Amino acid sequence: MLLIILLAFTHICHSATINSDNHHFLKLPLLHINPLQSPSQAFSSDAARLSSLLSNLHRKPNLPVTSGAYAGAGQYFVTLHLGTPPQPLLLIADTGSDLIWVTCSACRDDCSVTRPAHSAFLARHSSSYWLHHCFDPACRLVPHPRPPVACNHTRLHTPCRYEYSYSDGSITNGFFAKETTSFNSSTGKLLQHDSLAFGCGFKISGPSVSGPSFNGAQGVMGLGRGPISFVTQLGRRFGNKFSYCLKDYTIAPPPTSYLLIGSTTGNSRFRYTPLLTNPLSFTFYYIGIQNVYVDNLKLRVSPSVWEMDKLGNGGTIVDSGTTLTFLPDTAYRHVLAAIRRRVKLPTPAGSPPNFDLCFNVSGIRRPSLPKLSFKLVGNSVFSPPVGNYFIDTSENVKCLALQPVTSPGGFSVIGNLMQQGFLFEFDIGRSQLGFSRSGCSRA
Repeated sequence: MLLIILLAFTHICHSATINSDNHHFLKLPLLHINPLQSPSQAFSSDAARLSSLLSNLHRKPNLPVTSGAYAGAGQYFVTLHLGTPPQPLLLIADTGSDLIWVTCSACRDDCSVTRPAHSAFLARHSSSYWLHHCFDPACRLVPHPRPPVACNHTRLHTPCRYEYSYSDGSITNGFFAKETTSFNSSTGKLLQHDSLAFGCGFKISGPSVSGPSFNGAQGVMGLGRGPISFVTQLGRRFGNKFSYCLKDYTIAPPPTSYLLIGSTTGNSRFRYTPLLTNPLSFTFYYIGIQNVYVDNLKLRVSPSVWEMDKLGNGGTIVDSGTTLTFLPDTAYRHVLAAIRRRVKLPTPAGSPPNFDLCFNVSGIRRPSLPKLSFKLVGNSVFSPPVGNYFIDTSENVKCLALQPVTSPGGFSVIGNLMQQGFLFEFDIGRSQLGFSRSGCSRA
C-alpha cells in the first residue's frame, strides 16, 4: 500500500517519564489511520491525494509561513489536552509551521446542541483561559490581520488578534491566548504546562483547514523552530529536542511508532548533520546535501545546486508534513538518468501520470533496484532503503517517488516516505539532526 495513505498521530496514551538527567520526556504513539483499507481502495484514494499533493507542492512556497499540512497527504495527528478542566483536541503535528492553533467556539452553555463533542475548544468552559493583550510583547510574535486592528493601549480588554496563512491561501484568524496544557503520565500523575501560547481560531477558511485533507482535526500543532512553536515553548522543560520514528507501513498489522519530545537515553549509532539557519525563515529544519550517489557512484551534480543563497533561496528541509521527496531539477534529472541506465525492466502500459519513472515488476519477486544515498554536511551519509523511494502505485507497478523542484528559489524536501525506518532526533539546543536505522527498531 502506498504511504500517501494518511497516518495518524493519535492519543492512545501520553506517557511522561523522567530520565537520568531529570528531564521529562513525552512519548506519543504513531498509528496508521486506516489499517483495514483494501489495496484497491488505497490506490484509488491515494491517486486523488497525490494529484492534490503535486499540484500544491509544485508552487513556490510562501515563506516564511508555509506548511506540509495543506498537501492533503502524509499528515500525523496528536491529541492535546487544553484548558481547566482539560478538553481533548486532535491536532495535525507539523514540523513545517510554528503556530499552535485550535478551532474555538464562543459557546457558553449546552454546547452539544450546536456542535459535536470535542469538535472545538470551548474557551468559556476553561477557568485558565487567558487572552494576550494587543500590546503584550507576545503579540509581536504572531502575524496580524490586514488591515490591522487598532490597539487601544488604554483599554484593559483589547485582545491580541492574529491571522496565520498557508501557501494554498488557507487562513486561521482569531485571538492569541495562553492556556494550561496537560498530559497523562505513566505513573497516573497529570503533567501540566501552565502558559502555552496558542491561537484561538474563530474564523477559518481554505482547503487546508476546512476541506477533506484536514480529516476532522481541530487545529495544528506547529513543531517548527520559531518562538511560538510547541517545541520551542516547552524547550527548556524537555531538553530542547524531539525525535520521531516512522516504521514500515507495509507490515500488517502496522507497528506502533512514536514521537518523543525531550531527552531520552543516548543512541551511540546516531549520525549527525548540522541544522542550518535560513535568514528568510526560521521555521524549517534545513540540512546541507553535498553529493548524491546511485549504487555508490557519485553523480556529476555541482554542490552549488544544493546550496542556500544569501537571500534564503534553495537549500533542503526535512519535513514530516510532506510525503514525497523533492530534489533540485538538475539533481533530479541526473538521478532519473542514472536509474534508467541501470534498470532494464519494462515500462508499464498506462503509467501513472504523476511519476516520470515506473517499472513493470510482474513475475519478479524481488526486483533489483539501484541504491540511492546522500552525503550530508558533517561527513555523514543518509542511505535509505529502496522501499523509501520506490513505491507500489498499482499491482506489479513500482514508481520512483521523487519529484523535481522547478520553481525559482524553491527548496528541496526530504519527505516522510524517505524518512521511513529511521529514528530522527532534532536537537535544537545543539543545532544538529541525528538519524539512525537501529534506533527506530526500539522506538
